[in-house]
Amino acid sequence: MSKIKILFTIPNFNTAGSGKVVYDLVNNIDSNKFEAHICCKNKKGSFFKEVEKLNVPIHIFDTTEVRSPIFTYLFRLFRIVKFFKINKFDIVHSWNWSSDFSEPLAARIAGVKYVYTKKAMSWGSPKSWKLRSYLSTAIIVLNSDMIPLFFSKIKEKTHLIYLGVDLKKFPVQKKTRSVNKLKFSKTDFVIVTVANLVPIKGIEYLIAAVNLIDKPSIKLLIVGNNKNEYGQKLIHDNESDNIHFIDKVLDVKPYHAVADVFVIPTKTSWEGMPVAPIEAMASGCIVLGSEVEGVTEVLQSFRNCMFPKKNVEAIVYKLMKIKRMNELEKKTLENSMRNEVERLFNFDTCIDNHEKLYQKIV
Repeated sequence: MSKIKILFTIPNFNTAGSGKVVYDLVNNIDSNKFEAHICCKNKKGSFFKEVEKLNVPIHIFDTTEVRSPIFTYLFRLFRIVKFFKINKFDIVHSWNWSSDFSEPLAARIAGVKYVYTKKAMSWGSPKSWKLRSYLSTAIIVLNSDMIPLFFSKIKEKTHLIYLGVDLKKFPVQKKTRSVNKLKFSKTDFVIVTVANLVPIKGIEYLIAAVNLIDKPSIKLLIVGNNKNEYGQKLIHDNESDNIHFIDKVLDVKPYHAVADVFVIPTKTSWEGMPVAPIEAMASGCIVLGSEVEGVTEVLQSFRNCMFPKKNVEAIVYKLMKIKRMNELEKKTLENSMRNEVERLFNFDTCIDNHEKLYQKIV
């Protein structure tokens, strides 16, 4: 039996948040059964160099097409149809964040199966998303709230597949008191968050909570791309010895190793399934998160580790509760969270579920 040829499409590996997920999928999918290709618009970003090391075909090609002027749209669309046909793809799996329906329409014309992963808890353009969904062969959702919210009329097309973490890459970290030239005392309580700094992440609420707690012993490490306006404003407004901004890093594990607690304070129902807290849990961190879709899926077994979104006082309460735990209580909770990743968010399970879906639709 010939291999199933899959094209994974993503805008880029620089700003697109799903870049690492696509990388892991391509890197771990069974090469005896599947032939993976990658398609993106450009080579920007340091992570693209890691993608190139996968030694799979990478196509620099735009699989989206503007609809205006509408009378030439189908003519322009045929460049995408031709690309799909020439390469004889069996499946196109899109990680494109937009509601553009050029990919599924071109795939339908080319006779190619089309799958997309619904990554966020919003519709950019409802009519376009509905058309994109109608043209798709299958839709992967990242949390259980998406199905009744977006796909109640086409449930048969939807497949719940959690994102996963490679547990070999994220073993339980040995606790340390130093990272990136920062050194902490045994009495310091170190809070870590990892996120590209955009407004929906709600980092300002976490900072406000930290500022309400006894400052000398509380240290907050904010790790992630902070070059945009939101990130720069946070840095400018929060010059403090106990708040540290660290630009985006490829390896976050050293920050897990110093963390007494990891916090994801997302303030809007946007993220389908954030990977950062799953990685932290795999590393042996206690994770606190806001009660928004996606985060609640990750912490579904740990209701006591959630707080209402945008609620500074609730964040303070949860942080102090963790801070006051004895070592046995902390260790028990850390182990439980690691076990949850092994049970629900293991990357082997994620890969297996994707492979089964690909084989089913072909």
